[in-house]
Amino acid sequence: MSRGRESAGDLSRVEREVLAGEILGASVSFEASPALAAPVRGVLVDESLSTFLVRVPGRARPVRVPKAGLSGTIVLGARELPLRGDALRVRPEDRTKRLLSFGPRRLR
Repeated sequence: MSRGRESAGDLSRVEREVLAGEILGASVSFEASPALAAPVRGVLVDESLSTFLVRVPGRARPVRVPKAGLSGTIVLGARELPLRGDALRVRPEDRTKRLLSFGPRRLR
């Protein structure tokens, strides 16, 4: 079983459906971790395979946050959901099919 598949399996069906949609522009909060020296709170402005780009109030430049080992929360709509970077370590354009189908890296 692939690592991404195990992590996505930890999410509930509702969480997978919400995270499979558009997440840019959502408020996020990440806890300090070995990869992240200090907690980060702000708005998600971009996403790549292995990083998030977060606009933090009071800083001129956005902060690039690695997804590996990341944990925190994301506010989508009226819901505050747990966010685990390992569950979202896929290309943004592949996130929907991976989260909703638990599929392998390639299409079936």
